[in-house]
Amino acid sequence: MAGSLAGVPLEALLPRLERVTPAEGIAAYRAWLGVNPTSPQRFAAWFNLGVLLGQGGDRQGASVAYRQALLLKPDLHQASVNLGLLLEAEGRAEEALALWQGALQPDEARIPLLNHRGRLLETRKDYAEAERALRASLLIDPRQPDVIHHWTHLRQKGCMWPLHGDGIPGLSEEALALQGGPLGALALTDDPALQRRIGEAWIARKIPSAPERLAPARGYRHDRIRVGYLSSDFCRHAMGFLIVELLERHDRDRFEVFGYCSTREDGSALRRRIIAAFDHHVPIGDLSEEQAARRIRADEIDILVDLNGMTHGARLGALRWKPAPVQATYLGYVGPVPIPELDWLICDDIVIPSDQAHHYAPRPLPIGGLYQANDSQAPSLPSITRAEEGLPDDAFLFCCFNNFYKITPEVFAAWMAILRRVPRAVLWLTQDNATGIANLRAQAAAAGVASERIVFATRCDPERYLARLGLADLFLDTFPYNAGTVASDALRMGLPIVTLAGRAFASRMAASLLTAVGLTDGIAKTLEAYVEAAVAHATDFAYHARKRAALAGDAWARSIGDAAAFAARMEAAYERIRVTP
Repeated sequence: MAGSLAGVPLEALLPRLERVTPAEGIAAYRAWLGVNPTSPQRFAAWFNLGVLLGQGGDRQGASVAYRQALLLKPDLHQASVNLGLLLEAEGRAEEALALWQGALQPDEARIPLLNHRGRLLETRKDYAEAERALRASLLIDPRQPDVIHHWTHLRQKGCMWPLHGDGIPGLSEEALALQGGPLGALALTDDPALQRRIGEAWIARKIPSAPERLAPARGYRHDRIRVGYLSSDFCRHAMGFLIVELLERHDRDRFEVFGYCSTREDGSALRRRIIAAFDHHVPIGDLSEEQAARRIRADEIDILVDLNGMTHGARLGALRWKPAPVQATYLGYVGPVPIPELDWLICDDIVIPSDQAHHYAPRPLPIGGLYQANDSQAPSLPSITRAEEGLPDDAFLFCCFNNFYKITPEVFAAWMAILRRVPRAVLWLTQDNATGIANLRAQAAAAGVASERIVFATRCDPERYLARLGLADLFLDTFPYNAGTVASDALRMGLPIVTLAGRAFASRMAASLLTAVGLTDGIAKTLEAYVEAAVAHATDFAYHARKRAALAGDAWARSIGDAAAFAARMEAAYERIRVTP
């Protein structure tokens, strides 16, 4: 084949190569290059050869081919993109970034280079440079919803305020919001209707509908209800810590429990415990969305519970095949998940009040009592001191261990107002990322708060993290995206919380937890009341002592941590929504 094609003009060669195998195509391009040493089309042949070699797994050969193409045509941006991706795959991120930065391109051709540069810089937590790359891409072409999504969330994570900066010419504030992505939406707005619109726009771009519905609408007739849990977080992840005891406590006389798992293997004791809690552990990480759906359908699952929602690792594409007659979403995404194949959003009456339920999709399913599952098993914690954490022993210690993207300028301004009114207080935050730390320090200085009054805790293992919560005096929540797991952990460690409750699920999570333990005076309705409540804790020692005493002993275990009662409520909800012929 190669011999007969050698010497043919490249434009005539291309259609003929559509009918050959990849190996024959590689041989043909090499032969053509050998007999056409001066052709002006050699750059294209080298590029096409690189593509075939890369598809066949020959990274070194592909790299050589792309470099040859770039020697002949330095502005061939497709070769720069592909060569950079090869370098990234080989762990040579700095070389990939340098290549994409230095590539010589006209504006339109720079877009993929800038986008890949921004993506890779984001994975390295260089948010300032990543933001600059994506903004440059949007200034060239603002019609890039996925880039807007990442650019907006980068600015949230890096505490770059105001959120949309000087804006993007050609895009309104509403357009930026609608294309900002579902996770960022929870920290952007307290309006569940807007959160739903953002989710609908994201699903329309990302999750196509399936060509058929797999499960019978009337359901099955099984002696035991078959419940399937679908997640990418069956590991040492916040979801795993919350859900494990529910899986263990399901009544096996009435329920058969399946785990559909696309989780990375982390080797943790928690992952082993989760897997052991399933009657059937079914790995689906290597399956396509259709294959995963058909595997679930084959098991005749009565109720399929999605634990991701619109977060990283979600398998919404499988849900669109409707592999179970009843499908619910729970815990992973605390807002609307508007795909029509979902039937229920598991919640409680506090996180989704009845007057807000019409904004949500799927239909809210209040389970009665607290919505959040928890693990009642007491972890073994290290003994630590404030001195070990670089904290003053004599200060009133406010803390917030939420991720930076949840911190808004309005909440941070409230924190600074609190610190100004309590001179002996210190604010303890997590060491999320360098860009965010620099920006928060600058905001604090502008608010007249000395930088040493804000301490950033390094990342640590879950046991030390819990022990750290026991060192603080008061947890200051974020708004509109409250703490969820972290709030539960704080209360478990006897740490009172002040939260601001709004309209959306995400802004009412801490209110649900505080209601469960009977500390509703920690729930503020306005930002001004939030500030006053925090100041009261720091200045009225008797008041603060009473609140801490209310969390002493088994207060958490009798409420939030009562896993047996929670499992019973969840099972009652499952029995209500099950369908049978």
